[in-house]
Amino acid sequence: MTILVTGATGNIGRKVVDELLARGATDVRALTTNPAKARLPEGVQAFPGFIGKPETLDGEHGDAFEGVTAMYLAPYPATAAEVLRRAREAGVQYVVATSGGAHWQELTDTINASGLDVTNLGPGEFLENFSGWAGQVAEGVVREPYPEAGSAPIGMGDIASVAAALLTAEDRTPHVGRMYELTGPEYLTRPQMAAQIGEGIGRAVRFEQISREAAEEMLRPQMGDMASWYLDLLASSVEWKQQPNDLVERLTGRPATSLKQWAAANRELFAA
Repeated sequence: MTILVTGATGNIGRKVVDELLARGATDVRALTTNPAKARLPEGVQAFPGFIGKPETLDGEHGDAFEGVTAMYLAPYPATAAEVLRRAREAGVQYVVATSGGAHWQELTDTINASGLDVTNLGPGEFLENFSGWAGQVAEGVVREPYPEAGSAPIGMGDIASVAAALLTAEDRTPHVGRMYELTGPEYLTRPQMAAQIGEGIGRAVRFEQISREAAEEMLRPQMGDMASWYLDLLASSVEWKQQPNDLVERLTGRPATSLKQWAAANRELFAA
């Protein structure tokens, strides 16, 4: 059976390719806009296309869905319905999709209405988001307005591992129709996050509370109007505390990556 990975050079999709190979998948097709630059592993079939342009999926290069029985769907709400329609008509049987609730709920509803057997993965805050703290960590102080804000952050590699485990499972029946809210191993407040990064890189990192206005001014050069939205999310997490779970370990057989472990593996991001 052929497994199609869309967004195969994206942050999660590329890791899905690697995880599929690690699990013994031998017929992987990777959808990428530029196969020549994709640097995909040997044995992976690169197909030129983009889910944001569904017409490229059955264009001059052939049919991306030919022989495909299962697919990883990267989150691209604008064209998801059309991509899923084409997949269904081509005979794809199962889809694992990164989606979620809140502002991703419309995408989840579209996926669930596709008529395909689907499993949705709803991750929370990514470990990789903390690369945005790099400059502050390098100085030894992380400054934000809400010390009680927090989450149970999850690594993109763990999301990819779950997707690959589902796509290669001998029996997918228990997973069909499920929304798996994926989390990291523990809930952490922002000061605890700063401390764990410090432990991971072997250098003390402390947290300092600043005003909302000062935080927005600091973030705006990088995030523009998204700075306010980001701070609103932080504020909401003070009241709504994400509960960590062990879904990653139960679905993949290995524990989710901690923030400390991720920081240690990526310490070059935080070089002073």
